[in-house]
Amino acid sequence: MKTDLTNTTASKINAALMETRRAGGSTAAGMVLTLVIVTDEGSAYDALKAANDASREHPSRILAVIKRAGRSPRARAETRLDAEILVGSDAGPGETVVLRMHGELASHAQSVVLPLLLPDAPVVVWWPENAPLHPAQDPLGAIAQRRITDAVTAESPVGQLAQRAQSYTPGDTDLAWTRITGWRSMLAAALDQRPSTITSAAVEGESYNPSVELLGLWLHNRLHVPVERVVTGGPGITAVHLRTKDGDITLDRPDGLMGTLSMPGSPDRQVALKRRETSELIAEELRRLDPDDIYASAVRTPVDRLREAVNAETVAAANAAQSVAEEAHAEEAPAEKAAADKAPAKAAAKRGKKADS
Repeated sequence: MKTDLTNTTASKINAALMETRRAGGSTAAGMVLTLVIVTDEGSAYDALKAANDASREHPSRILAVIKRAGRSPRARAETRLDAEILVGSDAGPGETVVLRMHGELASHAQSVVLPLLLPDAPVVVWWPENAPLHPAQDPLGAIAQRRITDAVTAESPVGQLAQRAQSYTPGDTDLAWTRITGWRSMLAAALDQRPSTITSAAVEGESYNPSVELLGLWLHNRLHVPVERVVTGGPGITAVHLRTKDGDITLDRPDGLMGTLSMPGSPDRQVALKRRETSELIAEELRRLDPDDIYASAVRTPVDRLREAVNAETVAAANAAQSVAEEAHAEEAPAEKAAADKAPAKAAAKRGKKADS
């Protein structure tokens, strides 16, 4: 069921939600949390789809906050709240309210969201894009127990990790961290099966992917060993190598679908390591509402702790360039030597001419 409200208020939206629930034959809310999505028109569809899919595991009241401050002075002066209420098959097992805030109201979104929160239920705020520098200090972030950002959508994804470390408050998390849950689980299970002393590690993946850096920082914190960062073409994280005196423990995933776990003295095993959809990542984050201390320790570790390692292609290119330079120098050497041999003869001839004159 879909209900559109134009130039409305929070109290009218609450009344419409109650009426829609009664029309559907249910008077109880039956939802476990409120998920607030702060987005724009361009990202609203994908974000709402992911949240609705996640609500099948966590029935939620989803509040999508879309700020439309306006470009012209007249548009900015017009304060208006439009709402779109989706209940039933259109919103999955929960309720969805799309809030479009026009004009000055866009700067006071918390005043509209607060009356619409479920009573005595936790609040989670998610910024699919354009997250604030300090999520916990944002007016909407301040009312939430958990705050979810996504560093991969930033203009400088890896540089965004430094900002997340600086502004970290218990309850913050990032989907770049959620994406490596499978990798962390597989590597921890491998070391449980074959306890070994790790001497160093290497993480391979795309250059712009913050999940690669977070995985390397996690290994550095947990194992207290140097970690190399190797740049590859992706997709995402492609391999992790844990070096021991008996050989490497390697988890390799070149295609983003299936991984291969190799351990010394054991046959290779295929493991499921598929890149997950955003809805699965959100559903995982909604399973826990307590602070993630492991994420805090990883994101607070400076990225420069990872050693930059060049890959085989880079080494081959460097060797080829050096060979070309050496060949060019070898070709120039005879000419330079001949010029050097002629120089004394020319000087002697000039002295002889001077003596004759």
